[in-house]
Amino acid sequence: MTFVNKLKYSVVLGIFLTSTLALSQSNKFKVTLDAGHGDHDFGAVYNGHIEKNINLGITLKVGKILEKYPNIEVIYTRKTDVFIDLVERANIANRADANIFVSIHCNANKNTVADGTETYVMGMSKNASNLEAAKRENSVITLEKDYKKKYQGYDPNKPESLLAMTIEQEEFMANSIALAGKIQDRFVQDLGKKSRGGGVKQAPYMVLHKAYMPRVLIENGFISNPVEGKKLDSEEGQQENAEAIAKAIISYKKEFFDGDANDAQQEKPSQRVEEKVIKKVEETKKDTISKKSTSTKSSDKITKGLVYKIQISASPTKLELIPSNFKGLKNVTATHTSIYKYFYGETSSQEEAKKLLQEVKSKGFDSAYIVAFKDGKSVDIKDIKK
Repeated sequence: MTFVNKLKYSVVLGIFLTSTLALSQSNKFKVTLDAGHGDHDFGAVYNGHIEKNINLGITLKVGKILEKYPNIEVIYTRKTDVFIDLVERANIANRADANIFVSIHCNANKNTVADGTETYVMGMSKNASNLEAAKRENSVITLEKDYKKKYQGYDPNKPESLLAMTIEQEEFMANSIALAGKIQDRFVQDLGKKSRGGGVKQAPYMVLHKAYMPRVLIENGFISNPVEGKKLDSEEGQQENAEAIAKAIISYKKEFFDGDANDAQQEKPSQRVEEKVIKKVEETKKDTISKKSTSTKSSDKITKGLVYKIQISASPTKLELIPSNFKGLKNVTATHTSIYKYFYGETSSQEEAKKLLQEVKSKGFDSAYIVAFKDGKSVDIKDIKK
């Protein structure tokens, strides 16, 4: 073989291998794991238990489990005892184009009896304990250089000041809630842990706000609790938590990234796809009684133009659209791709949508938020503003 032919062969082979590698990498599910705190930022410290070390221990164990799967790529914000700015933690995930971002922490309270786990998604909450938790984690930015300039005057003592910025990322809310719910389920079902607050919580965490993908923050337990703190600071305890988290992530991947076996198309969490509208069940008791003899009306008629709805929940479980399943709310509709999304109301007015949102939150749907549709297709609120 001549030198020229060898060169041509090498170039062709190189292109083939590069293309093959790129193709294989593009099919990988990317998980960014964030071990909270680090270096001079110790996090909570109780009874000799140091949060930054426990966070890192659990994170590395989660990563080790996930790395056994050839179609999962793990990105770490830190693998050693170093300090990483909050915004940089999120940017690491953004640059990697990660599918999910998981920030791992431990809780603490002056009340040393407090125990159990909490998993948060980015959002606003009027709950004092949620805001206090966010304020504690967000205070880390004061350890960063030029934090006032970097965060444009954001005050970590007033986490609710993130309110105006959260609306741009609502498209990730449903997936974030689904991931957080799976994590909490594994903690409760596999480890018998107490789920504080009864489910997924919302709070304005800066590290979550800056990550542009489905993202959650996990409080693995209270290191201030003598029993729970000792368990979290042990190899056995960290391994248990890591296995629960990894199991939840794998379950999420199968459902939202791989897609159901019967689905013709696969959906990535960050993709916006056209959703199929589920037929609406009549709400009143009278209609429920008479539906045996009459056909159920369908709500799959597409509303033309721009309309706003209130997304009240998202779940892998299909619920019958009756008031008793939604704390008395009537006129609930739903869509389904890889997850069921449930909506309340419909209006072309933003002001009316805000009133509907308040009505829903008064019923206890604290994670509810406004979504927009144009000619039946989901659109970003931020695009409407532009």
